Amino acid sequence: MKNVLTIALSKGRIFRETLPLLQQAGIEPTDDPETSRKLILDTNQDDVKLVIIRATDVPTYVEYGAADVGVAGKDVLLEHGGNGLYEPLDLGIARCRLMVAGPENTVADNRRLRIATKYVQSTRRFYADRREQVEIIKLYGSMELAPLVGLADLIVDVVDTGNTLKANGLVPLEHIADISSRLVVNKAAMKMKHERISQLLGRLRAACGE
Repeated sequence: MKNVLTIALSKGRIFRETLPLLQQAGIEPTDDPETSRKLILDTNQDDVKLVIIRATDVPTYVEYGAADVGVAGKDVLLEHGGNGLYEPLDLGIARCRLMVAGPENTVADNRRLRIATKYVQSTRRFYADRREQVEIIKLYGSMELAPLVGLADLIVDVVDTGNTLKANGLVPLEHIADISSRLVVNKAAMKMKHERISQLLGRLRAACGE
């Protein structure tokens, strides 16, 4: 899609909160991503398409040029490493926190703590910075279950309201990072489509109140 500007988005909260910003930038999808089976959505601008993919895949699509720009949570970008990407704008949406959580009185007992998480790289960096050795168990969902069944002592996960933790008898224990969604741009696209991406960036900055 040489002459088309492609924007990678994921369904759910990020899409819902990005949509008003895109509308203020003059871009509106002509299909509803929640009901359409299309993975490439048309917009009111013939030369702008929305690519709908999994949140964790957004940085990869942008890095390899399958999308020119994308919107990804900082939690996903911390795991990805940000290679091949510019991260010019914090959109200030989908805010949450990356936290260590677990039962209130968790003690190491002179052994390595076991940490269940899908945020392996962020967890590894966090404990390495503290010179603590832990065993990391990679899970893809239902993180709160791990301490309840003895799979792990603690979890590292994103926390919004904390209601799910509370419902499962867990509490947030340590703060790792504040998370929000960022606009990311493919480095080659920034050169090849500089004017169009700069225009989009300027409109999104205005929409974010910058």
